[in-house]
Amino acid sequence: MAQLNETQIENIVKQVISNLGKTEVASAPVTNEPQKQYSSAGYKGRTFVGVYADMNDAIDAANEGYKCVRNMSVEEREKIITAIRELTRAEAPIMAELGVDETGMGKVEHKIAKHILVADKTPGTEDIVSTAKTGDNGLTLIEMAPFGVVGAISPSTNPSETVICNSIGMIAAGNGVVFNPHPGAIATSNYAIDLVNRASKMAGGPEVLVASTLKPTLESANTMYAHPSIKLLVCTGGPGVVKSVLSSGKKAIGAGAGNPPVIVDDTADIVKAGKDIIDGCCFDNNLPCIAEKEVFAFANIKDRLIAEMQKNGAYLITADEANALNKIVLVEVENKKTGKKSKQVNRKCVGRDADKLLAMIGKTVSKDVRCIICETDFNHDFVQHELMMPILPIVSVRNIEEAIDLAVKAEHGNRHTAHMHSKNIDNLTNFARAVETTIFVKNAPSYAGIGFGGEGHTTFTIAGPTGEGITSARSFTRQRRCVMADSFRII
Repeated sequence: MAQLNETQIENIVKQVISNLGKTEVASAPVTNEPQKQYSSAGYKGRTFVGVYADMNDAIDAANEGYKCVRNMSVEEREKIITAIRELTRAEAPIMAELGVDETGMGKVEHKIAKHILVADKTPGTEDIVSTAKTGDNGLTLIEMAPFGVVGAISPSTNPSETVICNSIGMIAAGNGVVFNPHPGAIATSNYAIDLVNRASKMAGGPEVLVASTLKPTLESANTMYAHPSIKLLVCTGGPGVVKSVLSSGKKAIGAGAGNPPVIVDDTADIVKAGKDIIDGCCFDNNLPCIAEKEVFAFANIKDRLIAEMQKNGAYLITADEANALNKIVLVEVENKKTGKKSKQVNRKCVGRDADKLLAMIGKTVSKDVRCIICETDFNHDFVQHELMMPILPIVSVRNIEEAIDLAVKAEHGNRHTAHMHSKNIDNLTNFARAVETTIFVKNAPSYAGIGFGGEGHTTFTIAGPTGEGITSARSFTRQRRCVMADSFRII
């Protein structure tokens, strides 16, 4: 299948966005069948390749795959990556339906678009670039070498997308990979692992290049962290699992949580801002960590902005309705060690459709409703917690100083993603400097930050805590230096 170009990708996204809320035949859940056609071990009678009952066996298999790929040429590695891209495009609808059915989160048509994005905009071997320095004392060559076997944690929000994106980059770097998937998305993650291995075999690579386990647990993760064959750990997930990876004592890349704020000032194109914010917030029901989570709007344009949001599928709820919804989407959990209670996101609500969330407070609305919006103050739970639901609080601010101050506080120092709609260069600059996020999107939907309608490559592992940022193949390499003293400088 031919590779989609930038224009075709943008057209797919536009079509996906325009279809939000409409009847979707493709999104009919697999569970309507008498029996599920998948498990963590296989799909429709086909046993997944590279999936093992024991994590130690999975690591051993990935290590053998690494030994094989280590001896392959860059051209041969690129053939494997090309095959992964082709299978991903062809089987994107299967993985999208499987992901929605298994996790209950997101939208099928959006997950299809995300898989196509991963297939076409994840860098391959072209990202691995050697450098050289010559001088009076000779030549030094610096090459980007593989770590060996990478141990990776994948999330439930983007399970197959993350597996495929990471696999492409890690294989391009010359590594083998073993995954410990999120327990809530094992079948979807293992389908993607099987896909990568099928592509490898098709392209003349090892039969098992990436591996996983049938039943990922905290124990299997700890086995992976401690195993001597694992030289690099990569985690895409919540704060708890990122912290455990960073405490492993090994080189680790951590892609943690975000709570991206949006500022809209009075110089912005309000019509475009209203549409862009809702488009970004609603993409895959707000599951991407880059998605708009709370809005800080200048008081003199707030009502106009809300009106434009409503034109684009947003449903405005009252303060009482917001409080009722708050009691459902956030639940109090007691810490067994300290006895202290704290509010946590209700996982049963994460990534759900807006009309289903509203039904939980007794409101019946059309499926055309894409997002729930409400006016709140800064201290409201909707502002302070990353919900990962199509719920968008709007806080009124007097000026840019107040907007920046509150937005930076709401981001909680995650330094993940922030957005702004403005034509004032000074305002844009001042917010970008203050918030210090890995991604800063100006005058566009949030997904532009990972290559949807914006320049640059894509990734679903955005490593703010450890500083790698928008990860790619080179992120999964280590530098090696070769020095020839007093020779080989020819000028």
